[in-house]
Amino acid sequence: MVEKNSASPGNPPKRFLRLRQFLGDVPLLAWLFGGLISVLIEQQVGERLANLLGLPKIPVLFGFMLAMKEPLLLPGALAYVLVLYILTIVLIGKITARPFNLMAAKMIQWPIAIPVILHLVVLYAIMHFWADISLYRELTLKLTLIAIMLTLSLNIINGYMGEFSCSHPGFMSLGAYGASAVMVLFFVNDRLFGDAILPEVLGPFLFPLALILGGIVAALGALLIAIPSFKTRGDYLAIISLAFMFIVKSLFENLQFLGGARGLKGQPDLANLPTVFIWLVICVWVINNFVRSTMGKALNAVRDDELAAEAMTVNTRRTKMVAFLFAAFWAGVAGGLFAHTVRFINPNTFGVQRLAEILAMVYFGGLNSVYGSIVGAVSLNLLGEMLRPLALFKWIIIPLLLILIMIYRPTGLVAFKEFDVRKLIQPKRKPEKEV
Repeated sequence: MVEKNSASPGNPPKRFLRLRQFLGDVPLLAWLFGGLISVLIEQQVGERLANLLGLPKIPVLFGFMLAMKEPLLLPGALAYVLVLYILTIVLIGKITARPFNLMAAKMIQWPIAIPVILHLVVLYAIMHFWADISLYRELTLKLTLIAIMLTLSLNIINGYMGEFSCSHPGFMSLGAYGASAVMVLFFVNDRLFGDAILPEVLGPFLFPLALILGGIVAALGALLIAIPSFKTRGDYLAIISLAFMFIVKSLFENLQFLGGARGLKGQPDLANLPTVFIWLVICVWVINNFVRSTMGKALNAVRDDELAAEAMTVNTRRTKMVAFLFAAFWAGVAGGLFAHTVRFINPNTFGVQRLAEILAMVYFGGLNSVYGSIVGAVSLNLLGEMLRPLALFKWIIIPLLLILIMIYRPTGLVAFKEFDVRKLIQPKRKPEKEV
């Protein structure tokens, strides 16, 4: 009898199966607890471990930037990541798997909000202590969380609706300028807007309203595209939305009371890590509910066959317009957070390069998937920062990676996968051995 090769096409390698068998019973909360222990250890001994491995300082992004600047530091950087992150997380996760599985079995009977909040608190604690090492880490993390919001919102149009939109930088700029104008006008002594109208202490209370206003401005801008473009079919949306992006960019270049081509600066420092994280959680929750709702199912029907959807009494034009304005709103909110994170914006910030970055994150992560948007945004943002020391070569490596993804995974890494919170927080059982 001939034994079937476990590494043959269609079967995962035997090593992968053994690893899956070993770690298959570790629940999400155990992985998060392992991550928390890992970053707390880094807080205490990270500097000494880095010096012991011959590194000049604690690696800001898992050692890759150090290795790109000085290739001789690569072994030390890999050892730092292996010891402090991978081995620690796997060891803690495996040790705590049983108690956390018992805990998950009890929590699954509670109202879903309680275990979800617990997981989010631990996740935020990991981010907080990891970003506390350096300001660069904090900035990178905040920009990555904002990128997830942008990717999710564009995936509604390009993934769930099946159209191709190029207008997201325009929506982002409308939200950024709208929220910035409100906050600078009311709380900053500025040469463009004059003296502040309200005391600075009220800024945190008005900031959410300014972000919502920025989202509404972006949605109104989307309405200008939706009215003419959704009367047609085919590639017209891509052409009209690309023209819209250039129109908005030109508009802000010529609005001198908003700084013109020089840009607008002086935004209050209100987009801290807790604020960005809370807005991201709200965004993921609302968008996930939207795509799983009746409207989301109607959107999928329109994408698959618009004529059949109309025959099934789906108002296709209304469905597409609602989804388009909804996506634009969240792009505007993300733009407002971006403006108050970097605290300076100009029209060139929202040009073709920004469009290419957002599209790359959507198609790299996966269409029609909340998971895919998160994976794409996190992967490409961190990869872009890690490759920053390579300068021009960075823009050769990333496009080549995207080309390979498009060849071997045309729909992205994690496409058409539903985001179900209950499956994430439920206890895990060790998978049965493969025969």
